[in-house]
Amino acid sequence: MLIQIKGVLDARQLQAARQLISAGRFTDGSPSAGMAARRVKHNEELTLAPAQLTELNNLVMGNLVKHPVYRSAAMSLKVAAPYYAHYTAGMSYGDHVDDPVMGQGDLYRSDLSVTIFLNEPDEYDGGELVIQTSFGDQQVKLAAGDAVLYPSSSVHRVAEVTRGERLVAVSWIQSLVRDPDKRALLHELNQAREKLLQDSPDAEETTRVNHAYINLVRMWSEV
Repeated sequence: MLIQIKGVLDARQLQAARQLISAGRFTDGSPSAGMAARRVKHNEELTLAPAQLTELNNLVMGNLVKHPVYRSAAMSLKVAAPYYAHYTAGMSYGDHVDDPVMGQGDLYRSDLSVTIFLNEPDEYDGGELVIQTSFGDQQVKLAAGDAVLYPSSSVHRVAEVTRGERLVAVSWIQSLVRDPDKRALLHELNQAREKLLQDSPDAEETTRVNHAYINLVRMWSEV
């Protein structure tokens, strides 16, 4: 399941995020990758003072985790602190899958990856996030403030940037529902449920769909 999430950050929030980022510096991003991915990772990651990094994370991730599409699609149990990845001309990230277990001390399973775009697509050429799916390669290059949610198990890459710079936040999620097919089904059912709750809150059909959704979440959740 590949889900685009519109409007995670608005223009004012993007400006605040970029201002915080400008106070840091970018360094070689390869050390944060796993052994296999390190060979194909050619980008930079943000180094920022702890207080400013906390403020940045609260801004970016705080808006993401409150977004209704994210909440419905991810059903997150644990969310990692993000990395802020920077690509300039000649940089790329080759084909890889994300590590299955991440973290230090408080470990989490990476069920889903999320990329939040922090600058506009016309500010750089190339730099598409390319995700292999059963329907072929899907290229994603979204407006600033938008995000994409995709399986961490999928083979994906960032195409070479040929002009300008690409700036994104990247994080990983352990979902309450481990099985991706069940999670996709719940997301679709929840969309119908929310529409019914809005349009026909007192209808018998709404009550039945609502109860079915709630009990499927109870049945399939791992807590």
